[in-house]
Amino acid sequence: MELVIRAKTGDLDATNALLERCLPPLKRWAHGRLPIAARGSLDTDDIVQNVALHMLKRLDRFEPRHVGAMQSYLRQAVINRIRDEVRRVGRRPPPVELPEDAPSQRASALEVAIEAETYERYREALRGLRARDRELIVGRIEMQWSFAEIAHRFEVPSVDAARMAVSRAMRRLTKALVTER
Repeated sequence: MELVIRAKTGDLDATNALLERCLPPLKRWAHGRLPIAARGSLDTDDIVQNVALHMLKRLDRFEPRHVGAMQSYLRQAVINRIRDEVRRVGRRPPPVELPEDAPSQRASALEVAIEAETYERYREALRGLRARDRELIVGRIEMQWSFAEIAHRFEVPSVDAARMAVSRAMRRLTKALVTER
């Protein structure tokens, strides 16, 4: 009790002595209490260390009422942390093995080749258009500008006129793509 009282006043030697006296028996007591399923990133020593650090931060609020009060407090804190860890693990779904035939999110080599070829055909057809049509298509498709932005940037009289200009440019692009095949 005397060590706790001295440690509360900020005596560093008393704090170190308190830790040296409390931690080894607490580690021995806590050893093996964390279920195997809950031993992921933490083990029992980690929990004891976290509890000790938390106790040091709150030492000024701790009131020892009997000999061994600190040890009892730490044991209860370790039990609570173990319960929290078990609950945390229980909230995670169990690991599931992926089947061998699970589809991949990656594109296959064929899909990559087709995509590259399609993009190159698009770029080639785009080069064959007039500059204004090219700019309208790039603005709408690649830059994702709204029709209002296109109307403003290209000095088109209205949003509907911009929509119509883009639509005509897209028809010309589609025609160029079809005749390119």
